[in-house]
Amino acid sequence: MKIDHVFFDLDHTLWDFEKNSALAIETIFNKHAINVNLQLFLFHYVPINIKYWELYRVDKITQLELRLGRLKDTFELLNFEIDDDKIIFLSEEYIEYLPKFNHLFDGAIEILDYLKPKYNLHIITNGFQEIQDNKLKNSNIDHYFTTITNSEMAGVKKPNPKIYDYAITEANASKSNSIMIGDCIDADVKGALNFGMQAILFNIDPSKSYDNIKQVSHLLELKNHL
Repeated sequence: MKIDHVFFDLDHTLWDFEKNSALAIETIFNKHAINVNLQLFLFHYVPINIKYWELYRVDKITQLELRLGRLKDTFELLNFEIDDDKIIFLSEEYIEYLPKFNHLFDGAIEILDYLKPKYNLHIITNGFQEIQDNKLKNSNIDHYFTTITNSEMAGVKKPNPKIYDYAITEANASKSNSIMIGDCIDADVKGALNFGMQAILFNIDPSKSYDNIKQVSHLLELKNHL
């Protein structure tokens, strides 16, 4: 069957998480006079955040442990003394500021404009509902999507097949006429493929390559597949 429904991941796929996250961290550090080298902090924070999200995705840690641990571990690596209460406060500020910065990946608007007349577009995200809704609204891309599925409403996270089943049901779609596009080989691509959907990996890391996986390194390359 031909594709009628295109499902996108949000963070790291359309919405430039790393750039927006860095701006949010810089803002709260300046606001609260956290005297650390921002670039050094981000150098450690980015892989730590990825590690914590991997644990959260498979339910090995809670939302609170994610939000506390990623900052706490980074501060500890920098030997910066700060208590847990202050870290929790900073994490809440970070969540507040994060959706206020809304850089998208190059080509995001153009590819959405290209796809919108041809397909029903949707979002499947493991992010938290209020934050993800604000990201979509504040970056002015919410109107492109017919449905938005997040892990809170589905009760499970990608790559659990139940979130894909929930999403296609909400979209009135089927496995055979749907495709998933995302940056995470496990959650987005293998998750969708194991569920029975087609998938395309958004891979901006030239050091990583995957056999037998459709992939693009720029969003406009999706025109070659859709």
